Amino acid sequence: MKNNNYLIIIAIIFLSCQPNNEIGNFKLLPHPKEWNIAGNSELKSSDLEFYYNSDGIELPPGSDFLGDIKATENKSNAQLVYNIDPELDLKEEGYLMDIFENQIKITAKDQAGLIYGLATLEQLMEDAKEQQVKLPLCQIKDYPLLSYRAIHWDVKHHMETLDYYYKMIDKLKKYKINAIIAEVEDKIKYKRQPTVGSSDALTIKQWQKLSEYAHARNISISPLVQGLGHASFILKHDKYKSLRDDPQSDWAFNPLNPQTYDVQYDLYLDALDALPHGKYLHIGGDEVNTNGRNSGKSALELQLIWLNKVCRFAEEKGRTPIFWDDMPLKQTGVYYPMYKPEMPKAKVDSIWNANENILKAVLPKFPKNCIYMRWNYHSPESYGNTKSMQWFRDNGLKVMGATAGQTRWVLMPQRESNMDNIRSFALSSIETGSNGLLLTLWDDDSPHFELYYRGIIAFANDTWSGDQISKSELKSAYRQREFSYKLAENDFAFIDSLEQSAGHWKNILLKSDKRNYLKEMDNPEEDGLISLPDSRKPGKWSIENKIRLAKADKMIENTFKLGKKIEQMQKLVSRNSFALEVYQRVNEIVGFTPKILIALNRFDQASNDEQRLIEKAKIIQLKMDFINLKDKVEETYSKTRIIHKPTDYILDQDHHHHLANQFHTFDWQFYSELLMFDKIDKQLQWQRKPID
Repeated sequence: MKNNNYLIIIAIIFLSCQPNNEIGNFKLLPHPKEWNIAGNSELKSSDLEFYYNSDGIELPPGSDFLGDIKATENKSNAQLVYNIDPELDLKEEGYLMDIFENQIKITAKDQAGLIYGLATLEQLMEDAKEQQVKLPLCQIKDYPLLSYRAIHWDVKHHMETLDYYYKMIDKLKKYKINAIIAEVEDKIKYKRQPTVGSSDALTIKQWQKLSEYAHARNISISPLVQGLGHASFILKHDKYKSLRDDPQSDWAFNPLNPQTYDVQYDLYLDALDALPHGKYLHIGGDEVNTNGRNSGKSALELQLIWLNKVCRFAEEKGRTPIFWDDMPLKQTGVYYPMYKPEMPKAKVDSIWNANENILKAVLPKFPKNCIYMRWNYHSPESYGNTKSMQWFRDNGLKVMGATAGQTRWVLMPQRESNMDNIRSFALSSIETGSNGLLLTLWDDDSPHFELYYRGIIAFANDTWSGDQISKSELKSAYRQREFSYKLAENDFAFIDSLEQSAGHWKNILLKSDKRNYLKEMDNPEEDGLISLPDSRKPGKWSIENKIRLAKADKMIENTFKLGKKIEQMQKLVSRNSFALEVYQRVNEIVGFTPKILIALNRFDQASNDEQRLIEKAKIIQLKMDFINLKDKVEETYSKTRIIHKPTDYILDQDHHHHLANQFHTFDWQFYSELLMFDKIDKQLQWQRKPID
């Protein structure tokens, strides 16, 4: 027996001294078009000491992951060899990668292809280092299926810290996003119209530096300056009230007033100065019906007057204008079917047959230099949507789609980060030969930006390589890439479950779906919030809120389990621990609010004044716990976000009831809970004898 133990010990020592020949668990996002692994190379991530390029091309910015690697004039000494070959039989931004036993070779179609080949290498090195394995012997052939892959920065309600934007650009480069549409609104310190810029806005020079940084990483930032409608950030100021289409509303410009264009062009010019490397000028133009001050012109005529003028301006400045396409389609009666995927094809065709003549009549007035952006965030697969996009193409107009990673979801993106719709629109764009796709990320209700990344990465994958991997594989790869290979397994999936509870959280304290409308109510505590228990009628409140209480119990149970899972993940995470911290805070918010209902239920069930006093003390403690949680959330969010508006900031009329537009402080995030505790303090009958 002793001899057997001795042999086992010798075997263990021998095996521990052998090189690790295990092929690692490598996952790449976007998934490459072709990727073959044949075993292990002899290269560890730490072995890359020298690089070689015969043309003297330096490593592009963003190659810091290679550490202190140095150039060499001897190719055989280099662990990394790269070159750019414009004759390479690949699409633009494509590259080939070969990892041999002792050398990595990247051949890129262009500078962008080199950047993306290195981005792939960065991911491979991350996995190899974390798993303590060698880089794989492999061949990769890779290129994008859509040439323009843009995400949306919407900064109208808050700014992130400047440092966070730079880190964001590095991450977008890593996932091969190559464009940003920045909806700047009042977050530029405009020189030509200084009244518009908020006091917390970035200067033109700061935006320029950010644009340069992005451009060096093959990301072009183009401005979106809302025009015609969505103009509250301008028209809320006294100086511009004379330019309103409706004198009582700060929503839309009067398109017949020449001074409208003086202001809009000034804002455009400053935005173009701030973002000099973009190829587009997004002019907005959605969700507006102008009346033209009794001019006798229809809303469609007014829209096209404005559109032609601003498109000519963009062309003169060397930019291609992008225009949200919804209003002409609404005004001609063909818009409705786009959001009805269940509508039969024959019905859609009949609607078009009845109304297309109106579109045809104004077709000569549609600017030809414009890209008509067909935005659809929930049903891009509907026949009505694809038919409208085809109409633009058939009539010689350029069209591009826009999907969404965030719309009006509070607290966090939902519907699995909108993955199904992102993929649907990406695939249809690829199939129809579209130039690109935009992922909108609306800030209306301001979830933390870290919560957008799963949707962004899904968009990056699907616009680059289509549907080569399944949705479940994509989620697993997301967890590996963002956190650790240890978290790739489905046991660590938690976001979808948290989304469901977050959806219930929004209105758990409310009479109806009115969280966004509480601020405008005359008496929100009474008109918006549910009633409180009456100690004279014990048990009645609990019966009336039976369904709500059952939902609250499930939310608490679910968030408790998710909290334990997130804590476990935090012990295993290798990257992006801050993202898990943000998810942890969201989970705590979602799990806290239903506890208010449970506390009220216990108070309602109390059978005497003594028990009610005990439950009263627990509710008082719960309020203190809420204040502590609120402080924790603000502390976490403020690590990357400027959470309070300047004291001199003018809130606009809030036509679309944006939560993030309703307070100067971050209290908008907790308004329902703050109101409920105020209502409890004022109204709950703590010690009253039951009615006989």
